[in-house]
Amino acid sequence: MPEQNNAAKIKLGIENLEVISRFALAILALASGVYTYLGVRSLLDGSSTQVFFAAIVYSTAVSVAIYAFWTYLLKFVPLMQDGARRLALFGTMALGSLMIIAMSSWLNAAALAGSAATEQHLALQLEGYVEDLDKAHANALSAQSLLPDVMRASERFKRLGDEEQNSGALTGTSGSGSVVQLLSQMGNQLDELATTITSSKATSADLFTEGREHLEKMRTLVSAPGAIQPRADQFGSEAISLAGVIASLQETSIAPSVRRAAEDLSLGFIAPIADGNSQDLASRQNTVIDNVKASVEAQSTALAKAADVILAEPRVASRRFVPLSSAEAVLRYAGDFVPSWAGAISIDLLPAVLVLILSIAHSAIRQERQNLDPAEQITAAEMMRAVALHNKMTNDDTSEKQEQIKEQVASNTTVLRPVDSEQRKRIEESRS
Repeated sequence: MPEQNNAAKIKLGIENLEVISRFALAILALASGVYTYLGVRSLLDGSSTQVFFAAIVYSTAVSVAIYAFWTYLLKFVPLMQDGARRLALFGTMALGSLMIIAMSSWLNAAALAGSAATEQHLALQLEGYVEDLDKAHANALSAQSLLPDVMRASERFKRLGDEEQNSGALTGTSGSGSVVQLLSQMGNQLDELATTITSSKATSADLFTEGREHLEKMRTLVSAPGAIQPRADQFGSEAISLAGVIASLQETSIAPSVRRAAEDLSLGFIAPIADGNSQDLASRQNTVIDNVKASVEAQSTALAKAADVILAEPRVASRRFVPLSSAEAVLRYAGDFVPSWAGAISIDLLPAVLVLILSIAHSAIRQERQNLDPAEQITAAEMMRAVALHNKMTNDDTSEKQEQIKEQVASNTTVLRPVDSEQRKRIEESRS
């Protein structure tokens, strides 16, 4: 009897929970449809009316499909006793669950975490643009490191020219001559190169300041409140402007100009004719001019090597901003939004838990009924129906037997007639 009562209680509980199960399934399907609508609306293009009706139709289809799918499974899976059929239904449930995730769950996740995923995409793009701007600015400023070397070389040539003019430090004869003119010429060329390097520094600083302003606007757009799509559009405009600034900043690098100027110092060197009054002075001037030429070639080689090192540094690759919708951003950065994905999938697949619960409950009922006698498995309603059927069958049999007896009596009974006088006389004689 305890087993009978337990099985009956389980069955009664299943029947009592049928209404709430359908209600819960309808609510879950409706919730999934609402979030699907919010997710699919961000993917559609067209007028607001077209987007609205298309999203409504899609979300309604998803809700109906989810409700029908889980209703079928809740109805048939618990009743399957054969292992192969039950396994087939579970395989169907797994396939349907994958289809539900494909058509609904990722859109639910987009509705739950789409804005956050898009903001993360913008933040990562912002970090990339910050790195590009800093690298382009560093490449532009790397040529500025050549300025001290150029200025030192210019001062050295000028100082030697002054010493030669004032005291004849190189030729032994003071005064302005071809050596002094050559040294002054080299110093002036290096001064021009130093001026070019200095002017490029100011241009690089202006471009870097402009780029920082664009970055500041982009940083504000990433963290600003409000709808994400207008902010993403404005972020893209700022990104295009910043990309132009980075390209201009790379073009301001003075390293190529320094490389060409260094080659001009050596290849464009024109030795003046010694203008000494005596053969000895002219010979000494030629010797000094050769030494100056060798020094210019050494300085040219050093500057060219330094410029080559700077030019060997990789240029900043052009970065193109690719906008993403909320649904696409959720897919790309799914690993960062696991809780949102879990919630979106749970809304769609929670009825699977109800299917398992009902399967276990029906299995428990069948197992407990196997241990009961056939008479103990009959409910009160079944007993009443059985008694009524027995009584009906008994009454039918009794009526049928009575009719048969009546027919037999009728067929075997002789009809009695009145006795006449002669028959009575013979009867009396026979008695006497």
